[in-house]
Amino acid sequence: MTAFVEALEITDSSYLNALISVLAFVVIAKMADILVDKVLRKFTRFTKTDIDDRIIDLIHRPISFTIGIIGVVLAISYLRPAPNVFFYSRGVLYSILTVIWSITIIRISNAVIEHGIRRVSDVTGLSKDIIPLVENISKLAIIIASLMVVLSLWRVNITPLLASAGIAGAAVAFAAKDTIANFFGGISVFVDKPFTIGDYIVLDKGERGEVVAIGVRSTRIKTRDDIMITIPNSLIANTKIINESAPSQNFRVRIPVSVAYGSDIDLIEKILLDIAEGDENVLPDPSPRVRFRAFGDSSLNFELLCWTEEPALRGLAVHQLNSAIYKKFNEAGVKIPFPQRDVYLHQR
Repeated sequence: MTAFVEALEITDSSYLNALISVLAFVVIAKMADILVDKVLRKFTRFTKTDIDDRIIDLIHRPISFTIGIIGVVLAISYLRPAPNVFFYSRGVLYSILTVIWSITIIRISNAVIEHGIRRVSDVTGLSKDIIPLVENISKLAIIIASLMVVLSLWRVNITPLLASAGIAGAAVAFAAKDTIANFFGGISVFVDKPFTIGDYIVLDKGERGEVVAIGVRSTRIKTRDDIMITIPNSLIANTKIINESAPSQNFRVRIPVSVAYGSDIDLIEKILLDIAEGDENVLPDPSPRVRFRAFGDSSLNFELLCWTEEPALRGLAVHQLNSAIYKKFNEAGVKIPFPQRDVYLHQR
């Protein structure tokens, strides 16, 4: 800084040197503005996103203001004011500069957060409603950091403040440990992506439903009874989850069928396949299949395997297939056995 000041001392007049310093830095500021706004913007045209253009829009003026304020500080140094005058004037100018960059960083942070969450939400199903929450947390952190910078500029001892902030932070963290656990659980859900909005999942305790919202604190699923279940993300992150919609939306339906001993097993297989192939909810590919599973105590046990387009059709498909099987068996004379006991009475 001293060498730069001496380099611009081209006259014997301190006032003239100060004026030259201001004018020189105004020119430099204008050149920097052109470089950032015109030259760098040409490179951003080759990118697929517009976030870099938004960042350039936000930073090119603060860069010019920064160079101009530095020029004013140098101009004041040429005037060789009293130490306390120079301290206060420099403190005011650097404080203004800190405020300018704090506002700029907050705007950049908001733009990056909004862009990032919108891109992530398209993949993970993350709700866009959390954008204001994340933006407020980021804004608070930037304001606190800026306040610390301003206090250091005015030579205020911030060590007690940092100690108090640490104690307060520990107290808040202890009081909000469940909320923090849910927050980090939500992060694990966003990173691991075990499910997205629209998927049908089955929780460890048997709850089954469609994922309708994924938040920072909790995940909500709607059951087939139109009941909304809210599960804290800390539980989601530590429980077994069955995603019926992954890796494919196709859902396998199993229909157990029992017929009496003596039935024509080839006829049974043909009837079941014809019913499955004629059902509108059953996909032709993968094709339906029938398996002879076991010899039961009083029945031959078959299983019809077929696929529906999505898990939401499981209930309707099972209903239609069971109804069709019962009617077709009655028409074909196929007996469906049921448990029965014979009781013999012996006379003495």
